[in-house]
Amino acid sequence: MSTSSDKAPISDRSIIDFLRRTHSCTVGELVVFAGVTATAVRQRLRRMMEQDFVVRKVERIGRGRPTHRYSLSSAGVRSGGNNFEDLAKVLWEELRAVEDPEVRKRLLQRLVGRMMEIYRDKVKGTTVGEKMDSLVALMEQRDVPFEVQMSEDESQLPVLKILACPYPDLAEQDRAICSLEKMLFSEILGEGVRMTACRLDGENGCAFELSLVN
Repeated sequence: MSTSSDKAPISDRSIIDFLRRTHSCTVGELVVFAGVTATAVRQRLRRMMEQDFVVRKVERIGRGRPTHRYSLSSAGVRSGGNNFEDLAKVLWEELRAVEDPEVRKRLLQRLVGRMMEIYRDKVKGTTVGEKMDSLVALMEQRDVPFEVQMSEDESQLPVLKILACPYPDLAEQDRAICSLEKMLFSEILGEGVRMTACRLDGENGCAFELSLVN
């Protein structure tokens, strides 16, 4: 007989998939499904509500204590369904096929600008460090593992580390995608960045350091 210790920790994805099938559920139902403690379920649900993936409603039946039922928000319903890998690949190839370098540069700048419109309201913070942490949290929602590496030497600036490339197939074919990432991170953080490590060079991930100009 399996026990809760035999189960893997409950994840956002497992909850989202469960709610897709059941439409709504209680903490108790998730405990039975995942085989973890009610505390673990509540902590995960609380975080997902803060991220606007899950909503909670009170259900009252008779005179007993009200029951909380959880369901997917509109953002939760949309999550996991945006697989545009093939389309992105084709569009990138068409962009790179533009022969005029100035036209190609302007198109790339417009692309970064449009992506910034998406990220602007999602990445919070007033300092670079706060923005980095917010970006890491946002990428976690999208199943792209980012982290901020802090140096023991306080004089060193934090490093944004990407453990898995968001565009693996594109990067394998055209390293210019790294330039797009660098431009995007510079816009998001409000500071210049430089790429100091790349997965394509055999590193265990890509790294971007701030390149502040005094």
